[in-house]
Amino acid sequence: MKRHQIITAAFLGSAIALGGLTVGAGTAHAADRAGKESAKKEAGPTVRAEIGNPLKAAQELVKAKKYKEALAKVREADGVADKTPYETFVMEETRGFILMKTGDQGGAAKAFEAVIGTGQLSEEDRLKRVQAVAQLYYQAKDYARSASWTQRFLKEAGPNEDMRTLLIQALYLSGDFATAGKELTALVAAKEKAGQPIDEQSLQFLANIAVKQKDEAGYVAAVEKLVRYHPKAEYWQDLILRMQKKPGFNRDRLSLDVYRLMLAAGVLTRGEDYVEMAQLALGDNIPGEAKAILNKGFAAGLLGTGADAERHKRLLAMAEKQAAEDQKTLAASEKEVDAAASGGPAVRLGDAYAGHGQYQKAAAWFEKGLKKGGLKQPEDARLHLGIAYLKAGDAARAKQTLGAVKGGDGQADLARLWQLVKAG
Repeated sequence: MKRHQIITAAFLGSAIALGGLTVGAGTAHAADRAGKESAKKEAGPTVRAEIGNPLKAAQELVKAKKYKEALAKVREADGVADKTPYETFVMEETRGFILMKTGDQGGAAKAFEAVIGTGQLSEEDRLKRVQAVAQLYYQAKDYARSASWTQRFLKEAGPNEDMRTLLIQALYLSGDFATAGKELTALVAAKEKAGQPIDEQSLQFLANIAVKQKDEAGYVAAVEKLVRYHPKAEYWQDLILRMQKKPGFNRDRLSLDVYRLMLAAGVLTRGEDYVEMAQLALGDNIPGEAKAILNKGFAAGLLGTGADAERHKRLLAMAEKQAAEDQKTLAASEKEVDAAASGGPAVRLGDAYAGHGQYQKAAAWFEKGLKKGGLKQPEDARLHLGIAYLKAGDAARAKQTLGAVKGGDGQADLARLWQLVKAG
């Protein structure tokens, strides 16, 4: 999320240009004033000399960068009693401008608050001052006041992404993490609905807000969005690690499925992980998958080198032999599997076809197995069906199937993360 920068230009087009300040003659006779009444109306409101003259002097001092002396002249004008709203407006506008020059953002914000309170501004200029007050308080690190004035601006001026960003930052820095998270979540949701890009910093900020609130579910949801819109290895690794640490996750039964997800997400980076994944596949009688995994490990330069090079080669030779034998029997076993009373054999055949990269056939057998029923782990089969659809290029069915996966052992979490994997 980008840092909000204060907009000083709002003051440069001020309704009062000090050089054009109209100062009334404090010593003018009543008759002279009466005679010039219509001219005054046309020229606009005036400022009494005892106020206007110090302010004119303040302007000259500002030009000379003598800000301390300029502020003293403003205080001199402020000492005059019974100021009109317009005189207060001119004086506080001048004070605010000088305080900005000195770097006193908090003091400038208070001065412009007083300007707003005079009622002398047009609607457009009033909103500019409200915006500026919010920004100045932020610069002054008075985040609670900044948030309050930003909320006022958004309520009165309508949607403004920059100011909403300022609001979220101010809320966060003021310690109001709950409201900051609510605002940022709504902003992200609105962008998603409109099909607009979501910047990585905003999602990182959302994750950080969840950490501040100790909201694990909120944190995971934010990182899942990071994976969706800005896929990086560190985000995937974080999600997969947290998934495995969830209470009830069956790591023993779902280890191969975890490795499959890691491979698809591009975070399977160690040679020993490729070896273990291949061994798990061989143990589940899916030699085609074991062969494919090992070939990828060799292609990546993670296997076939170092002290274990010969062991890697022997494992690959064994996987290749078993995969070749398996492929010869697949078609012949279809009739037998079709005749089985339960869906278990069909699901195992689906796993075998998927291991050989034949995902359309795999999906067909997973469907048959689920339809027949009698499965010990039907949600595992549904997960594998969704993955087969995804790898076969059927994104719509993959999304529908993966979205329907249930199960408290970890299948539902795996299915949700598979929906973040790019097809192919």
